[in-house]
Parts: sequence; structure tokens; C-alpha cells
Amino acid sequence: MTDTALGYIHEFQPATAKGLPTLLLLHGTGGDEHDLLPLGRMLAPGAALLSPRGNVLEREMARFFRRFAEGVFDEEDVKRRAAELAAFVAAAAKEYGFAAENVVAAGFSNGANIAGAVMLLHPEVLRGGILLRAQGVLAAPPAAPVAGDRHAFLSAGESDPIVTPGETEKLAAALRTAGARVTLHWEAAGHIITRGDIAAARDWLAALPSRS
Repeated sequence: MTDTALGYIHEFQPATAKGLPTLLLLHGTGGDEHDLLPLGRMLAPGAALLSPRGNVLEREMARFFRRFAEGVFDEEDVKRRAAELAAFVAAAAKEYGFAAENVVAAGFSNGANIAGAVMLLHPEVLRGGILLRAQGVLAAPPAAPVAGDRHAFLSAGESDPIVTPGETEKLAAALRTAGARVTLHWEAAGHIITRGDIAAARDWLAALPSRS
């Protein structure tokens, strides 16, 4: 079901199995609400899928926040869009009847970056995040540990021309400082999603404690 309500053009597919988190699917630059639905089905067959299209356009390509150039981010827009996405997840939980406390993001590139920002700025929204080819987009992320059990899986490409290993490690460190339990996985790949990414993320997700 595709809907334009709740502030985002989005796709929602209800769960067909019990005991699974709702996956918040967040596409990369130029994607849309359909791009990561196959990924969601591979990560957690039977889970509810919530997939919004980014509200920012860059040369007609959808994104989740503005940037000034490659790797140069509009931090004020990041904060505003992270709050916008957090509100969308809360509204969608009420609209579609899924458990707001059991949402895990799965994002690629720009989508992974906004997921990381939400985990740092609005930690009550996501119990976890699968962040594929992510980097930190906040110059000074919150340093105080957050109460609650939060988990993050970061998968980085050893030959990624866009996100350097150091940038991924910096985001991992920020999430750990904020109290998240971080798993950092490396793939011999560039800025793409690989079978290895999917297999490792699927195993990580399956190992999360149940919140049925």
C-alpha cells in the first residue's frame, strides 16, 4: 500500500509473522519508497515494512536531508529532517497499529546516514539500525549515554570511494558513546550492497532479543 499521508510518500506492508520488529527502510540518494522493499523481505521475512521516500530533492533525486557538496552536509537540515522522520514513525505506528517500541531501521548510504542521526538525536524512536555504507553527519553528536537497549549494525566497504573507513569508525564511536551496542562489519566492496552485507545483517537482526 502506497500512501502520501503522514508527511511522506511511503509504502507500508503489514506483518505476516509474529514476533518481528517493524523495519523502517531508508533508501539512498535517488531512490524511492520501493527500492529497499526486497532488502526488507530478505532481512526479516514476514516483518512489517515501512518505507518512506525522502522529502528533499537534489537535482530531481530524492534524499532525506540536504547537503552542500559530496560529504558536506547541512547539519541544521539534518536535525530538522531527523525530527521529521521521528514524528513520521510515531504517526505511522498509530496509523498502522505496529509497536512503536519495536522498530529497526535498515538504510543504505543517505538513508543509513539519516537513520544514524535519528538514533543519536531521537534514541527513543529506533531500538536498532542496520546502517549500510553510513557515515556521521553531525559535527558534535550527543555524548550522553541514553537509557534503554539500543543496537546498531554498521557494514562498511573496504574500498568505498564515498565513505572512508575512518568516517564509518567515527559514526560507530559516536553511537557507542551514546550507549548503543555496535557491531561493525567490513566487506571487500565499494559503495554498494553486497550479499555479504545482507547475510551479516540478517544474522545480526535474528540475534536481537525478541520484543513480541
